[in-house]
Formats: sequence, C-alpha cells, structure tokens
Amino acid sequence: MKIAFLFRSAPHGKSFAREGLDALLAATAFCDEEEIGVFFIDDGVLNLLNGQQPEQLLQKNFIRTFKLLDLYNIEQRFICRESLNKFGIVEDSLIVSAKKIDRTVLFAKLNQTEKLLTF
Repeated sequence: MKIAFLFRSAPHGKSFAREGLDALLAATAFCDEEEIGVFFIDDGVLNLLNGQQPEQLLQKNFIRTFKLLDLYNIEQRFICRESLNKFGIVEDSLIVSAKKIDRTVLFAKLNQTEKLLTF
C-alpha cells in the first residue's frame, strides 16, 4: 500500500473528516485501488456510524459518501477494534465494512506505507 488515509477526527464540528474523504476520493483518480488504504481509529470510527443526523447540528450529511468506497473498489479498510469497543459500536451499525484489527497491528500497517495523510 502506497498511501494511507487515517481518520482520527469525529465527523462533525470540524471539517477534517469531510476533507479527508474528499482527498481520499480524489486520490482514486491517480492511484490504483490496491495502492490506497483507509484506517479509522479513536474518534474517527464515528465517521462510519450509520443513522447519524447531522442536520440537527446544522451540518451537511457527508457520512453516506463513505459508501463510495465500495464503488471505487477501495478494499483495504481497517478499523481499530479498541476504538469500537470504547464507543460500544457493533459491526452491524457501521455504514461500510472494514476489517477490525488491534491498535498495534493498525500502526504496524501504517508504518509500511509510503505516504500517510491524517484527518
């Protein structure tokens, strides 16, 4: 994997996650899908939580856009098991699938990439 996108920020309140998703989708125009990996850790796991209602916070709902990962064939998706447990999130409540891995394995994979973009 050449480039990794690491989502650590909550989806609403700041634009980091939305900008990261835009950058991720833009990168697919320049890279093969097997060169891109997506990682979710800490508050970043909240980006995948289904059933969010950001309109109540006067925010744009960009969460559904994560479903495009399937359309763009981005299959290297990883989510921190400890972060899911911290928030009590079960896999059925995620908007897209991602492989659950331990935090140490996640960081080991990130260390193997050529470029790391954190949002």
